[in-house]
Amino acid sequence: MTVTTNLFRHVDQTENYMAGQTIFSEGEYGDVMYVVVDGEVNLIDHSGNISEVVLPGGMFGEMALIDSKPRSLTAVARTDCKLAAVDRQRFSFMVTETPYFALHVMQVMAERLRRRGG
Repeated sequence: MTVTTNLFRHVDQTENYMAGQTIFSEGEYGDVMYVVVDGEVNLIDHSGNISEVVLPGGMFGEMALIDSKPRSLTAVARTDCKLAAVDRQRFSFMVTETPYFALHVMQVMAERLRRRGG
């Protein structure tokens, strides 16, 4: 079981998306991040290329909660999926109260930056 799956397994706030459904679009402002409970999500760059496939236990959308800037990618359900939605207040609580979660968020962001060549 991954860090995020374990931490968010009892989250009441879940959302369901059908395959092909847009979760959010590049350029939109966001106030939630997501943890994939079931299914897969494509993260798509401005050129329309899939930059990452997020699997169960993975997270995405966290940057909008950290810097309050518009979304840098589009997220589309690759399969039917169930997502745990984590709002800014819960995210802030988790980062301050669960150091392992904060470290995990930094690791995810570092991996994405490396893949982008940043």
